[in-house]
Amino acid sequence: MSTNLNRGLKLNHAISIVVGTIIGTGVFLKTATMAQLLGSQSLVMTAWIVGGLLSLTGALAYAELGSIFPEAGGEYAYLKHGYGNLPAFLFGWMRFWIGSPGSIAAYAVGATTFLSSSYDLSFLGGKNKTAVILILLFSLINSFSVAISGRVQSFLTFLKFLMLIGLSAGVFFLSPSVMTEAPSAPTTVGFSAFGMALLASLWAYDGWNNLPMVAGEIENPKRNIPYSLIGGLIVIIVIYLLVNFSYFQALPLSEIQNSNSKLYPDALPVGTKAALTFLGNNGLIILTFCFILSALGAMNGSILTGARVPYAMAKDGLFFSTLARLHAKTAVPVVSILVQAVVASLLALSGTFDQLTDYVVFASWIFYALVTGLLFKLRKEKQTSTYQAPLFPVLPIVFILVSILLLINTLVNSPKESLIGLGIILAGLPCYFYFKKTSLSA
Repeated sequence: MSTNLNRGLKLNHAISIVVGTIIGTGVFLKTATMAQLLGSQSLVMTAWIVGGLLSLTGALAYAELGSIFPEAGGEYAYLKHGYGNLPAFLFGWMRFWIGSPGSIAAYAVGATTFLSSSYDLSFLGGKNKTAVILILLFSLINSFSVAISGRVQSFLTFLKFLMLIGLSAGVFFLSPSVMTEAPSAPTTVGFSAFGMALLASLWAYDGWNNLPMVAGEIENPKRNIPYSLIGGLIVIIVIYLLVNFSYFQALPLSEIQNSNSKLYPDALPVGTKAALTFLGNNGLIILTFCFILSALGAMNGSILTGARVPYAMAKDGLFFSTLARLHAKTAVPVVSILVQAVVASLLALSGTFDQLTDYVVFASWIFYALVTGLLFKLRKEKQTSTYQAPLFPVLPIVFILVSILLLINTLVNSPKESLIGLGIILAGLPCYFYFKKTSLSA
């Protein structure tokens, strides 16, 4: 049986993981919520820019950490080296139960929701059971070899990229332009409203932290991790700004505001409305295929990266030992992938995964700030690599301060979700001490 992961992911695979995991459904949905909060095109675009730059700042720090610790687990590995086993375990606990499987379930049900709008899925048991089939199918694909997983991710990401460019080009060249509307909200927007709109954009950007989870399988990691993280996120920022600008070119502000969101759950997504301006009703099948493709690409990336966290924990003796088993021929953590698939399937069937993932958004940004703060410790200890994050210490300080402000704003505006998210993480404390005791006595 193999004891080491296989470095079978090339640079193009790594970039595809970054781009494909980030682009899911957020870019097609979140602009509506942001427009409701801010009431103007310029402020919405500003929120997308700030969200992208903030994510890029975090990615710059993660790129340096990934080049120093090119091993499986991502934040788990960084937290372990910087702060010890307990913070690392609590992060891994959150990722194992909610973070990774919740995202996988959300993307799978999102794909079947789009599919059910055009096809009757009752012969497969409905959209939730069809989502389980998708989860199991892609988990099986990811169990063959990491090189196959990388090629699948590259293919899906390439198609997704063409789809977004096609959507933007179609709007610019084929849709009738609309007149710019005056803001429908007060001209003064407070920090609270802008902060919530920024969080909406950060949800669409979320996933830039996933690549380091498979650092142990990336070829030439000291070079390819920084290149793929930074390059992939820059591509995402450009695409997101282009797509959102196209929305405002094709649709009046009021039409964007009443698109699919918590306020208008039965309305069409803003991405659908924009595409229909040049495709017409006959284009719904094309749109359905595009949205499904986007969701599946993000789901595949989440399956590939998420399973490496419990694998790394188990290898350190801090989780169930079977999760550290690698396939004898492919050196893939098959048990971890399959267990992750089971948890994701249960969440998909429960129908409550969206609420569960909301609970950990608050806690996730605590870990983002902690990991970024690790740079200061490593620089002081002279632990550096060939790549170093630019503008140190200014950019990490900005990232940490903005993270703290976002955490405070989220706690004030969503106290229930924030506290439950913390509760889920703290529930891992007794399990940590159990595994630590078991590991010491082994």
